[in-house]
Amino acid sequence: QVQLVESGGGLVQAGGSLRLSCAASGGTFSNYAMGWFRQAPGKEREFVTAISRSGTATSYANSVKGRFTISKDNAKNTVYLQMNSLKPEDTAVYNCAADAATFGITTHTEAGYYDFWGQGTQVTVSS
Repeated sequence: QVQLVESGGGLVQAGGSLRLSCAASGGTFSNYAMGWFRQAPGKEREFVTAISRSGTATSYANSVKGRFTISKDNAKNTVYLQMNSLKPEDTAVYNCAADAATFGITTHTEAGYYDFWGQGTQVTVSS
């Protein structure tokens, strides 16, 4: 079983950047596809981005495409989310998640595919 810990959240002005990290322990990190999800107050959790086990394939929500970049360092057991050109509507709690059952270059946008979740990190974008 893998444990996930996010970091890097904070308060930033619109147009700014943040990089979130998600450190994994207790499992073989290269065996997991990874995803980032977010939940704003009063809204449902939504998919942000995902990356395949090897890091060679990625997918993005339309709302963040071109602004956010996911990357995976299997040697450091860490997945990153680089967020540029942030907007107030990006304000949310961001959670990383690990998918143990998906192989190859497949990534999933549905939360139900993910087996393990971090506690989340708050991102607040001021206008």
